[in-house]
Amino acid sequence: MAVDSALESPLGPAACEKDAKALRFIEEMTRNADSVQEKVLGEILSRNAETEYLQRFKLFGATDRETFKSTIPMVKYEDLQPDIQRIANGDRSAILSAHPISEFLTSSGTSAGERKLMPTIKEELDRRQQLYSLLMPVMNLYVPGLDKGKGLYFLFVKSETKTPGGLLARPVLTSYYKSEHFKTRPYDPYNVYTSPNEAILCSDSFQSMYTQMLCGLLERQQVLRVGAVFASGLLRAIRFLQLNWPELAHDIRTGNLNPKITDPSLRQTMSRMLKSDPELADFVTEACSRDNWEGIITRIWPNTKYLEVIVTGAMAQYIPTLDYYSCGLPKACTMYASSECYFGLNLNPMSKPSEVSYTIMPNMAYFEFLPHDPNSSTVSTRTPKLVDLADVEVGKEYELVITTYAGLCRYRVGDILRVTGFHNSAPQFHFVRRKNVLLSIDSDKTDEAELQKAVDNASELLREFNTSVAEYTSFADTRTIPGHYVIYWELLVKESEESLGDDVLSKCCLAMEESLNSVYRQGRVADNSIGPLEIRVVKSGTFEELMDYAISRGASINQYKVPRCVSFTPIMELLDSRVVSAHFSPALPHWTPERRR
Repeated sequence: MAVDSALESPLGPAACEKDAKALRFIEEMTRNADSVQEKVLGEILSRNAETEYLQRFKLFGATDRETFKSTIPMVKYEDLQPDIQRIANGDRSAILSAHPISEFLTSSGTSAGERKLMPTIKEELDRRQQLYSLLMPVMNLYVPGLDKGKGLYFLFVKSETKTPGGLLARPVLTSYYKSEHFKTRPYDPYNVYTSPNEAILCSDSFQSMYTQMLCGLLERQQVLRVGAVFASGLLRAIRFLQLNWPELAHDIRTGNLNPKITDPSLRQTMSRMLKSDPELADFVTEACSRDNWEGIITRIWPNTKYLEVIVTGAMAQYIPTLDYYSCGLPKACTMYASSECYFGLNLNPMSKPSEVSYTIMPNMAYFEFLPHDPNSSTVSTRTPKLVDLADVEVGKEYELVITTYAGLCRYRVGDILRVTGFHNSAPQFHFVRRKNVLLSIDSDKTDEAELQKAVDNASELLREFNTSVAEYTSFADTRTIPGHYVIYWELLVKESEESLGDDVLSKCCLAMEESLNSVYRQGRVADNSIGPLEIRVVKSGTFEELMDYAISRGASINQYKVPRCVSFTPIMELLDSRVVSAHFSPALPHWTPERRR
């Protein structure tokens, strides 16, 4: 069939004129990546020339790259925290941005146990919306017919709070879902959800999940794609179905909504959608009452073409479980974004998870790259030279550094990326990992220092028993849904007459959880995205065996350090074969939406 020449694009034939326009924009931006970057930096520096931050470094209104690079230092969050705190406390002067800070986006990276506060301005919503508008035109190149059905996406808002100065502080996706950009989005036949806005915007996670799942079951034949933001979120939805299918089937059979759904707007919306359907109720009962849930996604939603979930970085650990539930359906990772900035999109969204590369869109912010040597253990004392977007080299790894319209200047995001190639003159990156992150189940990120502090605090409970933690390591166990942290302890017992019981070690689990950051604790308490922490006590001498094993594989005995996190199967098997007892946190840790003062 001949394709209308107006719909042709170097990326492929567009599905419609709207898509063609989006694909032409991608081509224009990526063909001229360096000149777009130069323009973006000029705009940012020009509009923010009078801000306190740029004046502090005596930029004197310069907008060229050379002056910017020689004048403005590279920073981490801790460097900006005093300025950010002033804004949070109500200072409305032009500190970081000439445009008023409209709200704070809370990053899942943490600072002193709290989510980081990322300042943003109203126009950033337009920039984020523009990137969202490019996703389906690219997907339509690979998967035809998405206008013939709907997407079942499990999307949720999370808790928000206000800073002392009255600004909202909330996760970036909550900000987007609650914005008019999302709530009044124009109808797009290629991008229709089964979930009504009322279900997505319900702040009660049970009611939101229940009604989104119910809508997905009611429209099972129309579902062409199933997804969530993270792989962990989709698996949590499957687990929710396992636990709640009898009630869901009952609602479908009777046409009456579960009385646990108390949100008035949600009940009103569902009353228009829910009608008695005994045949569908019988199907759900038959499909879900089986012991074997292999392929449950394709059984219930037989027309599903792909899963849309992030499975890069820490989320890669969920791929085998997703394959099990979906009979190996393709997994599409469509975009790369964070609270600080939206970065780019995947121009080959149906690629294997291990081969996913994101094309940075040069109009989103000004991007620089700090060379990262994964094999180097020494810390250089020289100030490293940052590389521009168009000058990165294929095969090399870099840490991402951004300068945004909202006032972040040469800010280290903490993501390590590897260059895999170029689309036109724009580089494509594979996400390698978050820098220094040890454990992650969902949006939580726990580093080595934080884990050490948690172990130290918990081990205080062992003192009265003349016992201490001799060695420890950890791993994120994603075989359970939700996943949970597992900490292996080897204990040193000093002539104790009283042996440690489950009660003491369970309290140690809870003490560790109380010591972890607020993102972890929110996952445990409010989001139900993380299961109770587990301590597995191993036999005396286990960590010596671990060292012997590492040395047998070529490690130097002089440089050997106990790994604080493990994932290599033989090591896990060795540790598990030496476990003498396992203990779980007996209660939820303390968490409230309010920030610590």
